Amino acid sequence: MKIKIKTALVSVSNKAGLEELVSCLTKHNINIISTGGTSKFIKDLGIDVTDVSSLTNFPEMMDGRVKTLHPNIHGGLLAKRDDKNHRSDQQDNQIEDIDLAVINLYPFEETIDSDADKEECIENIDIGGPAMLRSAAKNHKFVTVISDVNDYKKLIIELDSYEGCTSYEFRKELAARTFALTAYYDTLVSDWFLDNDEIRDNFLLPNKLVSKLRYGENPHQEGALYQSPIQKSGIPHAELIQGKELSYNNINDADAALQLIKEFSSNEPTVGIIKHANPCGVASGDSLLDAYEKALSCDPTSAFGGIIALNQKIDKETAKKIIEIFTEVIIAPEITEEAKNIFKNKNNLRVLILNEMNSKNINNDFKSIEGGLLMQSKNDKITNENNLNFVTQIKPTKDQISDLLFAFKVCKHVKSNAIIYVKNKKTIGIGAGQMSRIDSAKIATQKNSEMEQNESNSLDGSVVASDAFFPFSDGLLVTVASGAKAVIQPGGSMNDDEVIKAADDSKIAMAFSGVRHFRH
Repeated sequence: MKIKIKTALVSVSNKAGLEELVSCLTKHNINIISTGGTSKFIKDLGIDVTDVSSLTNFPEMMDGRVKTLHPNIHGGLLAKRDDKNHRSDQQDNQIEDIDLAVINLYPFEETIDSDADKEECIENIDIGGPAMLRSAAKNHKFVTVISDVNDYKKLIIELDSYEGCTSYEFRKELAARTFALTAYYDTLVSDWFLDNDEIRDNFLLPNKLVSKLRYGENPHQEGALYQSPIQKSGIPHAELIQGKELSYNNINDADAALQLIKEFSSNEPTVGIIKHANPCGVASGDSLLDAYEKALSCDPTSAFGGIIALNQKIDKETAKKIIEIFTEVIIAPEITEEAKNIFKNKNNLRVLILNEMNSKNINNDFKSIEGGLLMQSKNDKITNENNLNFVTQIKPTKDQISDLLFAFKVCKHVKSNAIIYVKNKKTIGIGAGQMSRIDSAKIATQKNSEMEQNESNSLDGSVVASDAFFPFSDGLLVTVASGAKAVIQPGGSMNDDEVIKAADDSKIAMAFSGVRHFRH
């Protein structure tokens, strides 16, 4: 059903593209009603416009807070043209039809981004705009609604194609987009008022589409990347300075790499290498190059085609070493011009620069399940030496404690069940994602045996981290047989006494953290 546009209400904070639009409206003999600054803008173009106040018989008041919340506006938008009762009410109250609403909202998102004070932010919460948009969208059978500047050209084409009319399909599409916009806007305001990590009665999450991806986890699945307006760091906010578009799996793995590297202070050069969302090598060193070489040596086979996260500016020496093997994505806070030029020789290498790499992650974790969502707060628990309970007769040395804490940080980012061997702040064996903890311990040992063996890679004298308690002593004894001399685990098993006795009999040190780090 085509609807002739006779009267349009235009009220916009963003005047971009408005001149072309109102010129089109005038060409089709459409009467224009407008408010405040928009009305002045249109009058300055030499185009006739009716002020809203002449319809409401009330002036704009309270610094513009009240101007369109009136039956003559909302009645004109909501009236059903084919309903006798509606028509009677309109006639009795002298309410004219409004066939088109062109409205964009106060720039609340831009205001909070500018670090404006609280009062200015509140003044940029639009009330009348969303109300009119929702009224027009609800009555899309008869009313056309435009809520996005980018849709002006579509409206102009529609009006020109149908001699000043719009089609039902066009109105319905724009109504759906309008309700999505007002929902996003309200959710953004709600998140600004509340702490983002609260568990709430309703799950609200404002996100904007950044890009449609080529596909999802597999080629037969669709994929897309959305960006949070609240959390200003993270992979969606990173700058891609080289390489083709990131894939769904690239982004997922890149986020895993980012969350891992954020565990470590930027004062100590640290590198993490991720493959399929699991670390395959993590190390700190005297320089970024040293850290990278140590991380790579943990599992160079798995590192092929991996994601590398570095916590300091990439220099040319590190860049030269990185390009010796195929890498999908590199993430760093900064990069030198020399390093940039080195990477340019690798066309398929994606390089992401994220200046806010160490910003706090304020988002909750959530995952979709059939019929709903699972949500939890971030696993941001930090374990330090003061949190440790040394439960064995032998106590770990200062260097061992440092390695235990390093291993426990890595453990937090390895899929459960997780066993991590570390020596001198370098992973030398990682066992991930097994149904049995003893199997993870064996795999970590096997991974180590595949490395180029030298003293720095030997499990003898290493420390071990477990993401959850050892339910029996058998898993612990696998690590002892491999040469581990100290272990960190949460503790809390019914068989803790058995496990502690096994550690004492094996003459190794063991610390309980009191914190579990399951990652599923």
